[in-house]
Amino acid sequence: MTYTIICASHSDEILNANLARSPMIAEGTVPLHLERDAPSAAVAYNRAIDATDAEILIFAHHDVYLPRGWEKLLTRRLRELQAHDPNWALYGPFGVGLDASHIGPVWSSSIGLIVGRVPTTPAEVQSYDEMVIVMRRSANLRFDESLPGWHMYGTDIVTTARTAGLHAYAGALPTIHNDRYHDHLRDDFVESYTAMRHKWRDHLPLRTPIIKISKSGLHLYKNRWQDYRSETFRANMSVGIAHPPEYLASLCGWSDLTASA
Repeated sequence: MTYTIICASHSDEILNANLARSPMIAEGTVPLHLERDAPSAAVAYNRAIDATDAEILIFAHHDVYLPRGWEKLLTRRLRELQAHDPNWALYGPFGVGLDASHIGPVWSSSIGLIVGRVPTTPAEVQSYDEMVIVMRRSANLRFDESLPGWHMYGTDIVTTARTAGLHAYAGALPTIHNDRYHDHLRDDFVESYTAMRHKWRDHLPLRTPIIKISKSGLHLYKNRWQDYRSETFRANMSVGIAHPPEYLASLCGWSDLTASA
């Protein structure tokens, strides 16, 4: 399998402190394709699809760190997935299962925890956390450039695949997400939520890692109220982003995934 890592980054500081430090990138094992100044994630990623030719596209946020051996473990997971479902289109380290369970495992600095259960077999999902999405080029999927901004495209691309008869999965692919704490859902998130409600009205409800997209839209207000009430608690859980990602990987026991591959 051939891989390309694709990242839409607006900050060299964050990129160089995280994704670019991943051994597979730093040592030149897997190429990194950067997109700059795109108006939305969909535009950035479609540009990257057209500009690259790898069989497997790995869309990653710049605050993600992929531990040593991650690409070898990914190869193993994709071979397992191919045997399980030759019609797979998408894979990821963290998603929301069809039963609404969280499939991981991923370290999140914003909440100071490893999140998601560890499946023993590939678990079909209805959405992804956008931090990492793995796409099979031959699935011929495109991101929807009519959707605004930088949120919920992980739910949109999965729903697009599923309505086309393709499948999306998550599995045991340990990943570090050195993300910042967010106190509440901002206006750009609300805009994406509203767009998704209208686009997929006939397929609702859909569960994202953060929120339920419902026909009524009341879950948006419910989540904002819950965020307000839990702000202090969530802030205290965050470990901040001062720790280098290699240290976070070592805390999780993920310094080297080569043995697992």
